[in-house]
Amino acid sequence: QVQLVETGGGLVQAGASLRLSCVASGGTFSIYHMGWFRQAPGKEREFLAAINGRGTGTTYADPVQGRLTISRDNAKNTVFLKMNSLKPEDTAVYYCAADPRGRWVIGDLTSWGQGTQVTVSS
Repeated sequence: QVQLVETGGGLVQAGASLRLSCVASGGTFSIYHMGWFRQAPGKEREFLAAINGRGTGTTYADPVQGRLTISRDNAKNTVFLKMNSLKPEDTAVYYCAADPRGRWVIGDLTSWGQGTQVTVSS
């Protein structure tokens, strides 16, 4: 089972950009589809974006389409999430996840990172 570690979160002002990183270890990174999720206080974890193993296909949740970009560097076992035009409502803990089939049913996913906090001030 792959281990995941997210970094790159922080406190930013509305309108700023951030790039989150998630480094994987303990598995063959390129066979995994990778996804990003977030969980705001008092809310359920939600899907944001996913990318296939070769980095040739991406999927985004409608609410964030156009503001987020997912990418990966298989040589560095890393997946990224670039977030632009951040809003206070983007405040959440951001998680990456790995799945060999690219099926993003939250309850079925077993490979999660510990999360990185993103706080957007108004």
